[in-house]
Amino acid sequence: MSETLLKNVQERLNEEKWTRATLSNYSTNQFKELDLILKEAMEDRSVADELKKTCDEHLIHTKNSIIALYLSGMIALSRRIIDDSALMNLVTIFVDNHKWNIVRYLCERILDCGESKFALRTLAECYKNDHEEEAVYEVWKRLVRVDLEETDITKALAEHFEKAGDLEGAIEYYKKALHRYINKQTFTNVKEIWEKLLEYCPEDIDFFLHLEKKIAKNISEEKAVALLQDLCEVCKKQGDIDTAISLLKIMLQYDEKDGQARREIIECFRAKYAYHSQLEEYIRVCNLIQNWRNIHDAITDFEKHIVFDKGNFVYHRTWGVGRIAEVQGDDIIIDFAKRRAHEMSLKMAVNALQTLTKDHIWVLKATWKKEKLYERIKADYAWALKIVIKSFSNSCDLKRIKAEFVPAVLSAGEWTTWSSKAREILKSDPSFGVSPENIDIFTVRERPISIEEKLFNEFKAQRHFFDRVVTLRNYVSQKDVELDSEYFTEMFAYFTGYLRSYSQVNEQIVASYLLVKDLIGQYPHLGPEPELNFLELFEAIEDIPGVFSNLKDPRLREELLNHIKLFIPGWADVYVKLFPYALTNSIILNLKNETHEQKLVSMTIHCFENYRDYREAVVWLFKNSREEPWYRKADITFEKQLITLIHILDISYREIENHRDTSENRKVNKQVYTILFKDGLLNTYIDSADHDTIIRFYTFINDVKDLDPADKFKLRNRILEKYPDFKFFGDVEKTVVTRGLMVTAAKYEEKQRQLARIMEEEVPANSKEIAFALSLGDLRENAEYKAAKEKQEILNATVAKLKDEIERAQLFDPQTVNISRVSFGTKVTLLNSAAGKQEEYTILGPWESDPENRVISYLSPFGGTILNKTLGEAFDFSINNEKISYTVEGITKVNF
Repeated sequence: MSETLLKNVQERLNEEKWTRATLSNYSTNQFKELDLILKEAMEDRSVADELKKTCDEHLIHTKNSIIALYLSGMIALSRRIIDDSALMNLVTIFVDNHKWNIVRYLCERILDCGESKFALRTLAECYKNDHEEEAVYEVWKRLVRVDLEETDITKALAEHFEKAGDLEGAIEYYKKALHRYINKQTFTNVKEIWEKLLEYCPEDIDFFLHLEKKIAKNISEEKAVALLQDLCEVCKKQGDIDTAISLLKIMLQYDEKDGQARREIIECFRAKYAYHSQLEEYIRVCNLIQNWRNIHDAITDFEKHIVFDKGNFVYHRTWGVGRIAEVQGDDIIIDFAKRRAHEMSLKMAVNALQTLTKDHIWVLKATWKKEKLYERIKADYAWALKIVIKSFSNSCDLKRIKAEFVPAVLSAGEWTTWSSKAREILKSDPSFGVSPENIDIFTVRERPISIEEKLFNEFKAQRHFFDRVVTLRNYVSQKDVELDSEYFTEMFAYFTGYLRSYSQVNEQIVASYLLVKDLIGQYPHLGPEPELNFLELFEAIEDIPGVFSNLKDPRLREELLNHIKLFIPGWADVYVKLFPYALTNSIILNLKNETHEQKLVSMTIHCFENYRDYREAVVWLFKNSREEPWYRKADITFEKQLITLIHILDISYREIENHRDTSENRKVNKQVYTILFKDGLLNTYIDSADHDTIIRFYTFINDVKDLDPADKFKLRNRILEKYPDFKFFGDVEKTVVTRGLMVTAAKYEEKQRQLARIMEEEVPANSKEIAFALSLGDLRENAEYKAAKEKQEILNATVAKLKDEIERAQLFDPQTVNISRVSFGTKVTLLNSAAGKQEEYTILGPWESDPENRVISYLSPFGGTILNKTLGEAFDFSINNEKISYTVEGITKVNF
């Protein structure tokens, strides 16, 4: 069938050439016949390849062959090949000859394979020639979605909707056009559309402020100020004085000597605070009118003063929240909870007090009953979040919110549940946004924010490259978001910018290539794929494992592995090289399915032989692949595998102690510990091992100095169950580690409660004592201050000691008590040879020590002497220059 098809096409090409068929002979029917040939060829890729090759060779000699141009171009288009010159040439031929029916057919066929700027523009011309006005506008709407630089058509669409009375549609396209004219720096068009939008949506202040920054950057600050002036006038006419003041502040930031803006902001202040009894006095005192004073300093000073009026709330660091009872000239009278009718000068108040709004969280905590505030916070998450965020200059993170609620209103446990729901609301509620400077800082929006703008702000606030990758993906995944928006364009350009200029291929370049290619694959109208092919990119990478490790996005890592397999000839060797860094089953499966099992065997041997460098790989292979046939072919004895794991456990403990790659080593340590101890692998192996093997294994385990002594005890007991007469040699018999502090569970909990009480109750109380003492004045003869500071030193020392001991504490497992010798958790009966009587001692730790009741610490001189003694064993102990001889007569387990 393929030969017949190719022969048919060749005959058509020859006939076209020999008969010199004219354009007038062509109609859409001929192209429909060619479409049938295309449909049949596309069923077999090899046939399609051969057909395209035939057409391309024909075009070398007959460059305007209609058949060859169409067939070659459509095959290339279906495969998303960048070069679409064949179809462009074909369409241009028929446009020049005014064959509009064929032009329309060709454009529609091109658009069947995806949006094309060229095809859409040409199709719009076809509809214009046929006077199909509505069809033209429909095509234009598609065109401006894919051509992000098109300006005039975007404006024409806005005018079309405006004329039709569709105000929402007009605003949408005027906004798009405004963004694009700003990018092209055509201020005349910018000013025209700005004025249109001021008429139609003056309330969209955030939109105008966002564009103001772009205008200042792309055109000029002077032009930005002129447009802000227009916006400010609209706000004043609508009575939105607060926004007008904000706009005037921005204008003064551009030019602090702008006299007109200075006069206007003073008039706005007069309008806003017309009710204030001290308004004109504060304007005078702050020199707001005097041009010699810096306007920003004057505004700051005025805004500090103006809030001091009767009925307003203030905060003092010692006396807490208070309310202004009276303003009398330069003096104010404030009622604090613990200090009524307190008089202060206005100057002192401005410097010493913080003014609060009536709905500030501190005011609510001071004036509401705790039960009322608790119920409101629990019932209305959005209200609670807004209250706290607005309380701190509309800029607040979750740490600050927690500090206000815990423990004053919510318990730590309640906060865990509450904060989880709060995070969801902060993310989904359009009333909340994030600061463009810091992703962790939340703001409250006066006007709801769109999901596009919210994600764009998150993108701008992200400080890490791969967080921006996630945010862009999140943007694209949203329903109904527009990929022709200014927000998407700027985010997408961030990554394409990496591909335009670079000197070295690093993880950002690779990630940008993969991400851009993936997005263009999903949305072809975003543009041609990166010109650099993957093989060239890969060959330019100097450190492949390093780049792979630094790709902090799992999807990009997987995409890189897929590209390596598809485009790199020696992909299997690259996979083996990357496995210790990737630790993914996809590498194993691909090598296995592509008959590269011997490479897996060699890789396993290499990892075990170099376990110090490939710890994570060894653990992964042991956990996930030890039952695989190729793993067994590596012929590594089970004993060697276990010893390797024990060595890795020891190395990871030491690395953690030395603060090297702590998080990675903790992860490896936990995995190995689980395999050896929690999963019982060591116990199972010991049950079947001979005497010499057990000695060898226990020696390795005992050398792991940071291993919990309880685990060593359990292992010793397991060995003694199998070999009751087993002898532990040298250091093997020690029952504690030098760095650890063995404790009982009861004492451990008691110490934790003690630390919590000091941190949560005594330390805050002491801080208040110090603050109060400071408020009393002269520190040289301030007894209260000295006493409070002395107490602070004692508390700090106690906290440091408790934290150190708790950190070193190792919980003792009562099930591990071994009564074959004196050890932690045993009660020993000794015969005092000199006195001729028995003495009984309980061996525990320093926390439990109680010498009066004969409970002694294993770390004490006497405790250390009798530790590890066996039944019937005699020993001497010297105290106060007196030698006492003892004999062990009994060893029993302490009743915990």
